Amino acid sequence: MVLGLAGQAEALAKGEVSSRELVERSLERIERQESLGAFRVVRPEAAAQEALEADKRLAEGERLPLLGVPVAIKDDTDLAGETTPFAVAGDHRPAARDAEVVRKLRAAGAVIVGKTTTCELGLWPFSESAEYGCARNPWNPEYTPGGSSGGSAAAVAAGMVAAAVGSDGAGSIRIPAAWTGLVGIKPQRGRVSGYPQTDPFNGITVWGPLAKSVEDAALMLDAISGSHPEDVYQVDAPVTSFVEAARREPRRLRIAVSFRTAFGVSGRLDPEIRAAVERLARRLTDLGHKVFPADPDYGPVGLGLIPRGTAGVADWLDSLPNPRPDRRTEAEARIGRVVGRRLLPLAKKMDPYLRRRVGRIFQFADVVMTPTTAQPPLRVGAFDGAGYQKTQSGVAAACPYAWTWNVLGWPGVNVPAGFTGAGLPIGAQLLGHDSDEATLISLAAQLEAVEGWVERRP
Repeated sequence: MVLGLAGQAEALAKGEVSSRELVERSLERIERQESLGAFRVVRPEAAAQEALEADKRLAEGERLPLLGVPVAIKDDTDLAGETTPFAVAGDHRPAARDAEVVRKLRAAGAVIVGKTTTCELGLWPFSESAEYGCARNPWNPEYTPGGSSGGSAAAVAAGMVAAAVGSDGAGSIRIPAAWTGLVGIKPQRGRVSGYPQTDPFNGITVWGPLAKSVEDAALMLDAISGSHPEDVYQVDAPVTSFVEAARREPRRLRIAVSFRTAFGVSGRLDPEIRAAVERLARRLTDLGHKVFPADPDYGPVGLGLIPRGTAGVADWLDSLPNPRPDRRTEAEARIGRVVGRRLLPLAKKMDPYLRRRVGRIFQFADVVMTPTTAQPPLRVGAFDGAGYQKTQSGVAAACPYAWTWNVLGWPGVNVPAGFTGAGLPIGAQLLGHDSDEATLISLAAQLEAVEGWVERRP
């Protein structure tokens, strides 16, 4: 039996396995499956040393939530001594200190085995770049694991690590989770610090976990949650842990099922994905929940995304030393410099109005369930050589469901919804109201118990 994150932590605490053994196993799997391109950089010597230190601490009786457990982080996150290119070619310097997410992982005792592959500045739902290669889907390497946290998703789905950190600015955790059969949590804005990014992509980007099980994802979310004093957005710590939420049966919930996309973003919903979401809706009815069709009133929510995203790309690119991005990234940055930065104050000013408008659905629903993507996993290289406009319209059609909740700042969880006839994973997302991760986690865990997705492996 392959142990998950919680299982590994428990086995270490009981002395049934050593951190050295777990880290060696993780590094061996990474090397054996190198063709999947999950990692941009692997740190075998540093990880082995950290494992030895963890074993010493365990032997001395120290206990921490993740002491000695190997995990991975996405390559948009600073790790002291390593560069943070975020898939853009340039003259990068190693980070002088850990990002807050890494600091919290270390404080929980985790061993970081490497940094995972992504796309340039997290722009696309695939994890490919000319400079740093591409991540492939463990279920079928001809297809992408999604993006932009695709390397993290591939690493977990292939069993290289039990859990990994990703970031989500327009679905970048939930989309790869859907396309690799994982649980992916996009937390509430402000729940997890992005420091040294104090306002990551102007409020749309948050860091969160990818794992096979809800409890493992909740355990990692507990470990990385918390604000830095300089963060623009801060939220209170939850009253109970997310792991407790994963172990708690949800009350009878009102669940709105929606297939509508926000205005201005179109795309044909794949019939297999629609059928998978409808099947999950029936499951939820069987579990005693009140399930009914209803659509959020999105209004002009797109106006809250474009200035934030384009200005964020411009800011990140302008901060890099001698960057050499591809033409699509440069086009996005140009829009950000010319239009995005100018409209950013208006986009942020719209937040209360958009939350009121979209939030009306929570007067009669506790959770909204939608497809996570409109299409199954794309082929690797599907947009090779394509210009900015063709890529943008193509990915918008494939992934029109996730980004609205980034604008609102509210939490969302991808849950596996089954497979296409071709054997590719697909997902559904559970979307919650302000700071209500606990309800989503409890519901996802209840679904997991009847769906049994943890045992499905590539």
